[in-house]
Amino acid sequence: MPEVYIGLGSNLGDREWNIRHAVGLLEARIGRQTKLSGLYETKPSGFRSDHDFLNAVAAFETTLSPVELLDITQQIERELGRTRKSRGGIYHDRTIDIDLLYMENIRISTPGLTLPHPRAASRAFVMEPLAEIAPDVAGEIKRSATPA
Repeated sequence: MPEVYIGLGSNLGDREWNIRHAVGLLEARIGRQTKLSGLYETKPSGFRSDHDFLNAVAAFETTLSPVELLDITQQIERELGRTRKSRGGIYHDRTIDIDLLYMENIRISTPGLTLPHPRAASRAFVMEPLAEIAPDVAGEIKRSATPA
């Protein structure tokens, strides 16, 4: 069964609870959790805020398509209080951010979804927890971001 790697971040409210609750909801809706990184505290990236982030990466076995996964992750974000999506490089504080990072044997590029995640390789708050649980996947993401 394919694995999907998902990045999670929170900088509002009980950040650890937000991430752990999101992981539980993901497992209930998309498939068995197989790996979970430690929590990484980071400064906001791409915007100014007084609220630091906690970040983690989790892996799940799933039979769902990338589009189905995206719909579910966005639904969970709304359920956990996220009201504004980042658009056009403008970022905001958030209770939870859930990003699809990588899915085995899937390459997709549509206006709403790109896999592997197009900015993952440049984000330490993604790559460090990903390398902790799946160094081979982290390497694949780095290679996919490098122009041929």
